[in-house]
Amino acid sequence: MEDVRQTVTRTDDNGVDSSGANVHQQTKRIQTEAAVNANTTAQNIVWYILGLVQILLGMRFILKLFGANSANTFVDLIYSITRPLTLPFDSIFGVSSTTAGQTSSVFEPSILVAAAVYALIAWGIVKLITINQKTD
Repeated sequence: MEDVRQTVTRTDDNGVDSSGANVHQQTKRIQTEAAVNANTTAQNIVWYILGLVQILLGMRFILKLFGANSANTFVDLIYSITRPLTLPFDSIFGVSSTTAGQTSSVFEPSILVAAAVYALIAWGIVKLITINQKTD
């Protein structure tokens, strides 16, 4: 949560204008500052890391499903980065593959399981960060 601080400055001026009439002028200035605490920053970092992991896993899932050429540098890079993320879940389900011509499409449910598990882990970490935080 953000801590919001407001500074209010008021000035009152009384005087006489050039025609001799009494003049009263009020000025009110409000300055608002938002300060982010360390818990919010930690939560944002956890969600950011989860977002990156989910994007990479999603790319791996789509590339495998559409039978992307693993000899391609980009495809190989995505597979190399995400392999350690899916490795603990590879033996949960079997892998289904179909071949049409030279394209081999692979459905790996372990990628979806990995995405769900990492999301739950991130949620748990954020809950631990906010366990003693005051609620509004």
